[in-house]
Amino acid sequence: MKQIPNLFTLLNLFFGSIAIIFILQTSEAIVYVDAEGLSTINLPEKITWGCLFIFIAAIVDFLDGFVARLFKASSAMGEQLDSLADVVSFGVAPGMILYQLLRISFAAGPDGLDTSIGWLLPALIIPCAAAWRLAKFNIDENQTTNFRGLPTPSAGLIITSLPLVAFYNQFGLASLVFNHWFLYAVIALLSFLMVSNLPLMSLKFKNFTIKDNLPKFILLVIAIAAAVLLKWLAIPTVILAYVILSLALKNKTT
Repeated sequence: MKQIPNLFTLLNLFFGSIAIIFILQTSEAIVYVDAEGLSTINLPEKITWGCLFIFIAAIVDFLDGFVARLFKASSAMGEQLDSLADVVSFGVAPGMILYQLLRISFAAGPDGLDTSIGWLLPALIIPCAAAWRLAKFNIDENQTTNFRGLPTPSAGLIITSLPLVAFYNQFGLASLVFNHWFLYAVIALLSFLMVSNLPLMSLKFKNFTIKDNLPKFILLVIAIAAAVLLKWLAIPTVILAYVILSLALKNKTT
């Protein structure tokens, strides 16, 4: 019974690994000859399926703490497994999304097929920053009620939302998502936020009074409104609001 929470945590890693498989399956073209000549069938990229499994991993990651408390089986091993799973699901998998988005971005330009792999490798900064963030979290005993730096799952979910924003071309942003300079900016910003020491509030509620949880209630209202109005774009919007509210709260108390 004590290992059930750890096995549940491994589901996070399992779904993150499935996500990587889908993300790395590039588009294919099948050419066949019929009576009238050549015909081509294009199979789409499977990045969106990878995004789905990252979201499932995020749900599992959110619930594994409840499972541990349910079975009263919190352990040091469980904490390490949680971080190891997170680095795959919210570090490596989102890094592969950025790698593919960069590949598609350059492939659409002049001489795209001749683009050096060096232009794509900055995507791997994300899993490195995620690993750094998680290792720092594991040895920092002060990150119990607040965080230092953007949590890895938050950064991973921002990246995961990008292909979906592009797929549905929300607000005409597909061209922006496939702009490699925009993607480099996302990599730089999220990597900085993860490894930084910016004080960010924890979203855990010790009680439900408005006085003690006003920023969290404000964030909840923003999340509901954004989900209705912005669809997939709600994810980066809510996380940006989370960072701004955290910094505003710090400035108010200092």
